[in-house]
Parts: sequence; C-alpha cells; structure tokens
Amino acid sequence: VAGNYVEMEREGGDGEHQAGAGAGGGDGGGAAPSGRSKLVSSLFWHGGSAYDAWFSCSSNQVAQVLLTLPYSFSQLGMASGIALQLFYGLMGSWTAYLISVLYVEYRTRKERDKVDFRGHVIQWFEVLDGLLGTHWRNAGLFFNCTFLLFGSVIQLIACASNIYYINDSMDKRTWTYIFGACCATTVFIPSFHNYRMWSFLGLLMTTYTAWYLTAAALVHGRLEGVTHSAPTKMVLYFTGATNILYTFGGHAVTVEIMHAMWKPQKFKLIYLMATLYVLTLTLPSASAMYWAFGDALLDHSNAFSLLPRTPFRDAAVVLMLIHQFITFGFACTPLYFVWEKAIGVHGDRTGVFRRAAARLPVVAPIWFLAVVFPFFGPINSTVGSLLVSFTVYIIPAAAHMAVFAAPAAREGAVERPPRGLGGWAGMYAANCFVVAWVLVVGFGFGGWASTVNFVRQVNTFGLFTKCYQCPPSDI
Repeated sequence: VAGNYVEMEREGGDGEHQAGAGAGGGDGGGAAPSGRSKLVSSLFWHGGSAYDAWFSCSSNQVAQVLLTLPYSFSQLGMASGIALQLFYGLMGSWTAYLISVLYVEYRTRKERDKVDFRGHVIQWFEVLDGLLGTHWRNAGLFFNCTFLLFGSVIQLIACASNIYYINDSMDKRTWTYIFGACCATTVFIPSFHNYRMWSFLGLLMTTYTAWYLTAAALVHGRLEGVTHSAPTKMVLYFTGATNILYTFGGHAVTVEIMHAMWKPQKFKLIYLMATLYVLTLTLPSASAMYWAFGDALLDHSNAFSLLPRTPFRDAAVVLMLIHQFITFGFACTPLYFVWEKAIGVHGDRTGVFRRAAARLPVVAPIWFLAVVFPFFGPINSTVGSLLVSFTVYIIPAAAHMAVFAAPAAREGAVERPPRGLGGWAGMYAANCFVVAWVLVVGFGFGGWASTVNFVRQVNTFGLFTKCYQCPPSDI
C-alpha cells in the first residue's frame, strides 16, 4: 500500500522490547530483564522515543564547535556570523529532513518485501544502495565514513585543548594520548538505543557551557582597545563560514538515530526542533564573546583561552570534556557498525567483550590522526568544506531528486512534499539551490580558504606539534 507507514507502525506497536532488539545491532543475548532492573534499564539505557531522538540530535549537533564559533565570528564579523548561523541552521534542517524521507522510503520498500531488520542497523550508505545503486552507495560510504572519522578526531583534539586550561602540567599531545584511551571505552556502548542518559546529560552540559560563555563575556566587558575589524580577508571569511557549515552539518548519524527510534516516521521535524534549541546556545555565546574580545579571538580558536580561570570556567571545561566523550561515541558508533559489517560480526549475539574487541581497530587511526593534526579550530573548517559539504548537504539533496525523478516514484512516494512548498517542483527547486550553493560556496570557496588556512597551521606549527597554540615556554 503506497503512501503509508503500515510496516513500521506494526513494528512500533510491538513495544519497546522488540525495537530494542531490532535496532540494537545485536545488543547482546541472555534473558530479558525483569522488575526493577527492567525499569532502570528503560529509564537510563534503552531509548527510542521522539524525545530521545531530539536529545540525541541536539546533543550531537553542538559540542566542541561551541568553543570555536567566537573564533569564526572574528573572521566573519557579527552580522555575517549571525546570518550564516540562521541560514545554515535552516539548510541543515532541510537536508536532515530529506535523509529522513529517504530512510522511510527505503525501509518501507524493504519491509514490503518481507526484509527483517531485527539484529541489523540500517545506515545511510545502505539507503543509497537500496534506492539508487552501487555508485551512490560507494560515494555515501566514502564521504560519511571519512567525515565521521575526522569528526571523532576533532573530539579528541578538543579534549586535549580543553583540559590544558585547567591542568597544564602536561602538553596537549600527552593529553591526547590519555583521552584517546578514555574515548576508546565507547566500544562497549552497543548502539544509539543506549545513549538515552548520555544524550540528556550532554545537552545539559553544553547548555551550561554556552550560558557560561555568554555571562562570562558580559561580566568581563570589552577588552581594552578591542577592535572588530572583520571581515578583512576572503580566506578568513570563508574559513569562518565553513566552520558554521560544519556546525549545522552534524546529521551524518541521522539514519542511525532514526533506526533506534520505535517509530522512525516521527523524526521529520525533530532535527529542526533541535536546531532551534541549538541556536539559543550558539548565537548568544558567540555574539557575546566577539563583542567582548573582538579581533583577539583570531589567535585564540578556543574560547576558554581568553577567559580568566574561575570555578565556573573549570566546571565548564570538565562538562565539555564529558560531553566530548559522548560526542566521540556518537561519531564513532556508525563506524563501529560499518566495521562490524565488514568483518561479518554485525548482528551476531556475541558477548560484550568480544564485540568491543572487534571494534577497537576503529579507534587506532582516530588516535593517530588526532596526534598528527592537533589544529583545534582550523581542522573544523577543513572537514566542513571538503567532507560535510558532500556528506550531509549535496548527496542527500541530489539523492532525493534522483530517487523521485520518475513519475511512478513520485506517485508511490511514502512521504509527500511539505504543504506550502509548491509540490514536487518546489521541492526540486529547493534541492537544486542546496546543491548549487554548497558546491560553489561551501566546497569551492570554503574548500580553498580552509585548505589555505590549514596549510598555514602546518607550516607554522608543524605536524605532530607538541602543544598547539600554547605559550612558548610550553611548546
């Protein structure tokens, strides 16, 4: 029956237990918990509601990038910084919606063919493969995995950068080694079902940090002789713009979050709601920091570095460290799934320790790359322009147009275009705009600017630098 969700509604109606078993990717065997242990597990461990998805999207979207947005404002200027946050927030919400539409289309078609996804987590490259074929799958797999790889790298770099501001007894490279080992423990978290408590706590942590930055900047007041000269150079302008592109391109894990939901069709507006909340954190904090410190931020990509040490700042640093551990897990879990499928253990009812051991090889290259490229801030823009631009903007918009190019596909579509958009013609126009804009501005100008800036960091500090942007005595 075209145009409904009967298959997923039937699965969702079977209750949380089936959803937990079906989308967990082999969460482990054994008898089902009962009584008090089942209640505790439901409250803290097994999530799958629309609220869980909202917390996951909100928590994952704004992490360490919260600390680099003031740096981007010093490159863009206040007006452009605010305008681009609103613009890319809307664009990111649109392409997340497209991904959700394609996921529902793929899953509904497969379930009509009696495909059973219990014990298997659907991923973005599989959606592309099922709807469009091998070439699309390969492109999606390459860009998605590479982005998530470097997204995990960025979290490790951020951990080392942040902890240095409350404990500089060791250099940032040493801290990277330590936090690499800590983040490797995410191999024990089975799937996105099991991030219920972590997503909730993570959002509280970023909320505190954002409002701490806002309040601390306002209390500090304007730096003596502060200047606000941005924008001054095209390289800096487009570098800052691509960091914002990266900020609102955190939906590379949309499919995995949807698959962890009991009723994935309810996801449609969740990312937009998450983005609106995130904007209440990013706009005040970045604006207040730029107002207070202006051009001084150009040499301080981490906002913590300009604020005096207080118990409130130390608390924000610690909370961000914990949140970066959570975000590392968000970015790495899809890579764990891909690796499990590659070696043939995905969905097996293997023990926790055996599955964790199978996942560990994924962490090694992340650890290594974080030591090689410790450029907190500039690496965000580079990843944004070269990887995020394709992963979560260009490919979803182009794929949606390709899937529904034929009249028969549009006629039998599970999800119709939103009302007020102008039907399929309006949807195609919006998708064409996204592809053209991101290809020219994000990948083209942004790629040029962020690469130039990244190479400048390499030439200035060198690869494997011991302590990036530390005082000379610590390098």
